[in-house]
Amino acid sequence: MTEKEMLQKNVEEFSRLQNYMLLSDKNSEAYRVMKDRYIELKIILTASGINLTELDKIKE
Repeated sequence: MTEKEMLQKNVEEFSRLQNYMLLSDKNSEAYRVMKDRYIELKIILTASGINLTELDKIKE
């Protein structure tokens, strides 16, 4: 997988994950697990030079 394909995959997963988080109860175990992945993806994308200003719907 090329770097471009990996970045695209991570951006798509980040977007999809945020949609799931917005539909979930913030006090649920599922939300806490999703938040861990959200933070991981946010770090990966930021380190890859992706500006999350427009992509980040959760902003936590």
